[in-house]
Amino acid sequence: MSFDINLLLLLLTPVYGITITLEILWLKAHPKEYLSARYSWPDFLANISLGALYQVGEKLAGIWVMAIYNSLFNFSLFNIPNTAWSIMLLFLLQDFLYYWFHRASHNIRWMWASHVSHHSSKTLNFSTAFRQNLMYPISGMWLFWVPLIMLGFQPKTVIAVVLLNLFYQFFIHSQVVPKLGRFEWLFNTPRHHRVHHAHNPVYIDKNFGGILIIWDRLFGTFVAEKESEPCRYGIPKQIESTNPITLSFHEWRDMLKDAFAPGKTLRQRLKHLYGYPSWQLHHSKKTND
Repeated sequence: MSFDINLLLLLLTPVYGITITLEILWLKAHPKEYLSARYSWPDFLANISLGALYQVGEKLAGIWVMAIYNSLFNFSLFNIPNTAWSIMLLFLLQDFLYYWFHRASHNIRWMWASHVSHHSSKTLNFSTAFRQNLMYPISGMWLFWVPLIMLGFQPKTVIAVVLLNLFYQFFIHSQVVPKLGRFEWLFNTPRHHRVHHAHNPVYIDKNFGGILIIWDRLFGTFVAEKESEPCRYGIPKQIESTNPITLSFHEWRDMLKDAFAPGKTLRQRLKHLYGYPSWQLHHSKKTND
C-alpha cells in the first residue's frame, strides 16, 4: 500500500473516544436499559490496561514476526502487486482465515489461554474491544496469515489488512446498536457479535466472523440473537478479577498446571494443552482417552 497504515490508524484513534463517549451518554439517558453494558471504572480500566499490554506485546513480537514473513515471502508462489483487485481478494482471504483463527481460539486451549481475557468481562460495551491479551503472538495468531504470504501477498499489505479488520471489529462490541437489516446477511454486526460474547449454552462457540458473517453461515456456526434468550456475558468458568496481569495469565497458569500435574499420560497432557478448553481428565474415563 502507498500509505502508512499505522499512521492512518493513529489518526483514527479519536474515533474510539468519540464512539465510547456517545455510548456512555446514550446509556445515561436510558438508565433502565442494557444494564450489562454499563461502564464502571474497574472494568473500563482493566480493558484499557489489557489493550495497552496487548500493544506492547504486538510491537515486540512484530519485529520477529515481520522478519519471518519477509523470509517466507522470498519463497512465495507469486509476487502479487498491490492493486484494487488484489487488495479486495486479500481482504476476502484474510477474513476467511480470521474466521478459522477465531474458531480455533475457542476450540484449542493453547489459543483460548490468550483469547479468554477478551471474553472474561460480564459487561459488553465498546471498551470491551480493547480487552486483548499480550500473549497472542505466543498462541500463534500470526501463523494464520502465513498462507497469504506464501501465496504472494506482500507482508506489509497483509498486516495492513489485518489491522483494518481489527479496526472494524471495535464497532461490533456494543449492545445499544439495533438491528441493521439486510446488512446483517453479509456483514458481522453488533447483534451477531453479542451472541459470540454470550455464554448461554445456545450461543457458545457461535458467530466467529471478523468483518463478514458469511463464513459462519457457510460452516454452520451462525446463530441469530433471540429475544427469548437474552445474552449473558462472561465465561463459563468466570473470573472476577480486574487485575490486568491476572486476566492475562490465569488460563495459562491453569492450563500448565493441568498439563504438568503428576500421574497423567502423554496423551492426557497434550489434550490439556491442545484439546477443547473445558476438557478435563475425568472426561477421559468416559471416552478412554
